[in-house]
Amino acid sequence: MIYDLIVIGGGPAGYLAAERAGQAGLNVICFEKSSVGGVCLNEGCIPTKTMLYSAKLYDGVANGERYGITSTGLSIDHGKVLARKNKVVRMLVSGVKTALKSSNVVLVEAEAVITEKNHQGYIVSANGSAYTGKRVLIATGSSPAIPPVPGISQGLEAGFVITSKEALNIAVPPGKLVVIGGGIIGLEMAAYYNSIGTDVTVIEMLDHIGGENDIDLVKILQKNYEKKGIKFYLSSKVTEIGNDEVVFEKDGQSQKVSADKVLLSVGRRPNISGIGIENINILTERGAIITDEKMQTNQPGVYAAGDVTGKSMLAHTAYREAEVAVNNMLGKKDVMQYTAIPSVIYTNPELASVGETEATARAKGMDIDTVKISMRYSGRYLAENEGGDGMAKLILDRESKTVLGAQVLANYSSEFIVACGTFIERGLTVDEIKKIVFPHPTVSEIIRDAIFQY
Repeated sequence: MIYDLIVIGGGPAGYLAAERAGQAGLNVICFEKSSVGGVCLNEGCIPTKTMLYSAKLYDGVANGERYGITSTGLSIDHGKVLARKNKVVRMLVSGVKTALKSSNVVLVEAEAVITEKNHQGYIVSANGSAYTGKRVLIATGSSPAIPPVPGISQGLEAGFVITSKEALNIAVPPGKLVVIGGGIIGLEMAAYYNSIGTDVTVIEMLDHIGGENDIDLVKILQKNYEKKGIKFYLSSKVTEIGNDEVVFEKDGQSQKVSADKVLLSVGRRPNISGIGIENINILTERGAIITDEKMQTNQPGVYAAGDVTGKSMLAHTAYREAEVAVNNMLGKKDVMQYTAIPSVIYTNPELASVGETEATARAKGMDIDTVKISMRYSGRYLAENEGGDGMAKLILDRESKTVLGAQVLANYSSEFIVACGTFIERGLTVDEIKKIVFPHPTVSEIIRDAIFQY
């Protein structure tokens, strides 16, 4: 049998591409060697948000006196949090499998390797059988990056050093947790364990947390979590991991901090090894598969989507890349754009961002104006955040008066940052945005308030 499409990888890019292709009438087979749903559903996006929501509820009640609520004997049951997380994951994994089945996709839970190309198409081997496909979509995702720091390998083997995968399944919360890396994953895990009582320290090589997020907002976020007890060491490089401690260098001085567990969170690398791309001469760059705007590789009929492309390692990016790839397979004109991909750090408060930051815009030589506005201008925010110090920031093109970027530090910001992305994608001017009616009272009104301050 010759399949119209072979999908290698059952994560967000893989399973959605398989669904879309199957719904369009293509004969599709999808291979997944580990867990259907990929890292996002099993080890990332969904389980972390489930746990963080429990922490958010706990924090809310713990600080209830600000809102006239008195609680006594309050506690959080980490075991029950994990049990609920596992239940949510099982339900969603089941949903993905059902969606694939209803889309007439053949799902094979096995490791697949591209072995060759012949006159019939591409040959993929799995479980000792060979499968032929006219097209192939590579969606093998990514894995945690492991830096060459002395002691890390031994720490991983001993279970003293963990990745985000293990951090989601620790039966007994550590007394002291050191997080190496202050990016999105590191901060979310730091936030959860801080909320449930763990002594958390974050060590970050950059002079700020939050990766490429706006400096003005991440400074406020850091201040919030310092008040909650997290210790941050910035501009610091980990030099060694020993027994029950992490050694790092800051300002030319060697320091150390003790730990019960060390969470390694310094980024991810595309999974390109062991899948046979060398057998059909797929081009790569910096450890990622090269694709064009149609998500095509250098080989005809071979596409790639998701983290394996190394372009934007986010599940929602993977979804869109998958759709672009399938649309082009079906002969529909579609191209991938990365101008307005939203990003969210699901801490408490959330930090949502889309488009340019002030730093990236200035680095590109853009002529910009910025608007910064306190979240206290929002009635809904003020009603629900006693003592909150959130902020919204817009980056605007000075000449065209269009939005180039937006960043919001406030709960619910993940739910409305897409509106700012739409402004960017559609090139709406300030005058056009002013005519849009926002519901009142909502936190999203802060965008309207910012626009009218410009």
